[in-house]
Amino acid sequence: MSFQLVSGLKAKDFIIDLKLCKVLFEDNQYYPWIFLVPMKENTKNMTDLTMEERLQLMREIALAEKVMTDEFPCDQDNVAMIGNMTPQLHVHIVCRRQGDPDWPTTVWNNAAKPYDPEQKQQVKEKIRQAFMREMKDPQYNINR
Repeated sequence: MSFQLVSGLKAKDFIIDLKLCKVLFEDNQYYPWIFLVPMKENTKNMTDLTMEERLQLMREIALAEKVMTDEFPCDQDNVAMIGNMTPQLHVHIVCRRQGDPDWPTTVWNNAAKPYDPEQKQQVKEKIRQAFMREMKDPQYNINR
């Protein structure tokens, strides 16, 4: 068996592959939001990762936070791993601003406004380019 995304994540837009994770995009103008999904088959929880994979996941989360907060200045960046609805390990990185439609509550199952196709492509490319720049930093261990 090879790595495959579950249906809920398969529907997300692809941005870039890192050393461990696939980076996906949430189509919601209210919140700059991405997902990191470890590209390892049968991975539902952190306990399914080796210690080195866990450490790499933390490096990639740090990289993703840097990219997102640099590109989308915010009051709070949220990092969460909640797999109750999507049974595949994935990490949400969401940039929040005071006064956004769901502030200060969570973004789960609340306000959503999709991007128009051209704008979505521009935002995804902005994020991809930022990853390409930042992942050159050796602290993230993304040798590609």
